[in-house]
Amino acid sequence: LADLAYDFTRLEALMHHLDLTTVQLVWRESAAVFHVRDPFPVGGVVEDPATGAAAAAFGAYARELGLVPEDAVLTLHQGEDLGRPGELTVTLRAGDPRVRVSGTGARIS
Repeated sequence: LADLAYDFTRLEALMHHLDLTTVQLVWRESAAVFHVRDPFPVGGVVEDPATGAAAAAFGAYARELGLVPEDAVLTLHQGEDLGRPGELTVTLRAGDPRVRVSGTGARIS
């Protein structure tokens, strides 16, 4: 994931063509730890350093595909390769369709 490089304009056009809001690249370190990158040309930026909405979508997607247990706490590392490391926690509970995302934020001046 550290070598991510893409043609901003082409990915933006493809995302609009496919009606995609986001694209997430994921590397699984262990059963509950993931490293993610979120190119976001449709939002006008090369990449988000931390994306709560994408983390929630990923948690629901992973649960739906059976990649994680219905009851799980996932750790997503994002922003490391941007020099803005962040950690998002995704909590899934059996029998509850909701996905909870938590983390910390930093003020950008």
